[in-house]
Amino acid sequence: MDRGTVGSAQSGRLLVEVRKQGLSAVVTPAGELDHHTADLLREPLEDLLAHGYARLVVDCSRLEFCDSTGLNVLLGARLKADAAGGGVHLAGMKPAVARVFEITGADAVFTVHDTLGAALADESG
Repeated sequence: MDRGTVGSAQSGRLLVEVRKQGLSAVVTPAGELDHHTADLLREPLEDLLAHGYARLVVDCSRLEFCDSTGLNVLLGARLKADAAGGGVHLAGMKPAVARVFEITGADAVFTVHDTLGAALADESG
């Protein structure tokens, strides 16, 4: 399996790392995902989709906060990935982040896994 980091971007409050593993591209945002930092996540997601990576796993285990702008970035990526025959899988959400998805009902439109390992093991979708 290729576990090398492909790239990363950082602002004062968000770091986004991207790597390829198996059939998936793993995107790990760390910190706060909000209207000030959303483009740091949007750009690598769109770049991966544009380069044929239709199965994206977002490792949320280091994400401390996500507002509606961050949620919209993930929803937009999900629509594009679905159109390409893939999907966006979310893994390891902390309770504060998971709550945003529950309140909005967005947890029903994503495949959510307890851990990154579980998301990577389920490469069927």
